[in-house]
Amino acid sequence: MPALSSSPAIEAEGLHKRYRSTIAVDDVSVSIGAGEIFGLLGRNGAGKTTTVELIAGLRRPDRGAVRVLGLDPRRDRARIRQVLGVQLQDSHLHAALTVAEMVGLYRSFYPAPLDAAELIESVGLTESRRVRFEKLSGGQQQRLSIALALVGRPRVVILDELTTGLDPQARRQMWATVESLRDSGVTVLLVSHAMEEVERLCDRVALLDAGRVVALDTPAGLVGRVGFAQRVTFRATEPVPGGLLESIDGVEQVRVDGDTVVVEGHGDLLQAVSVGLVRAGVVAVGTRSEQATLDDAFLALTGRRLDNEEETTR
Repeated sequence: MPALSSSPAIEAEGLHKRYRSTIAVDDVSVSIGAGEIFGLLGRNGAGKTTTVELIAGLRRPDRGAVRVLGLDPRRDRARIRQVLGVQLQDSHLHAALTVAEMVGLYRSFYPAPLDAAELIESVGLTESRRVRFEKLSGGQQQRLSIALALVGRPRVVILDELTTGLDPQARRQMWATVESLRDSGVTVLLVSHAMEEVERLCDRVALLDAGRVVALDTPAGLVGRVGFAQRVTFRATEPVPGGLLESIDGVEQVRVDGDTVVVEGHGDLLQAVSVGLVRAGVVAVGTRSEQATLDDAFLALTGRRLDNEEETTR
């Protein structure tokens, strides 16, 4: 990660937005450094999209303030368009224009745009460059939206659910593109509910729940708040003697649900648990070991998992 500028690229203070009786964003404050990939992670309905729409100037906050590279996104619209690229999950583009025509149109908005052919190739749309937007698949439309967000060589980019609808190869390609943006000093605000994506790409992450920032740290820092480093899960073919697992070095918690046993702890937990069970003559089947994740951190902080349960708040 490049050295960050002393002045934040994005500064949001006390953002609040209500839709009738629903509070979508509740006193959100973040400061994002230049050249940083900053993640907003939360369940569907946590207020992630509304937050980035407020930061991009697409919606007016009920209260609070935003600065992007020192500019007010709503008052300084002409200047902000030259330095900010935005890709939203729900993009409404001209249905009759082809990929090449759309890129050409957007290139005309900027004094020094990216090369059209190279940009189209970078998002994997070379074979579809003559296809109209309305004929593109959902994943292809997503790729085009990303290309249009990058065409003007922005210094700050907002990417909302970057890889939704993309196949694994295209997802990895997009990740590489985001990493190259950071390497060139571009600030990226990445909105996601995909833990793997956030853990790989983000320098820092804000966990958003019910419109509020419940924690802000590096991915490793957030996972460190869980209280355990590893989890071993197995099914026991016979009852496990009471106190056996709890007495094993590194074990911090044991949960039993029917014949399924979940052991949480640290160190070489899988080996320690396996040895303890063998010595006690207990046969374990379906054993698996997992590292603590951002989902575990979210559960520890909110009491809920990051599963994609649909809610009404954006």
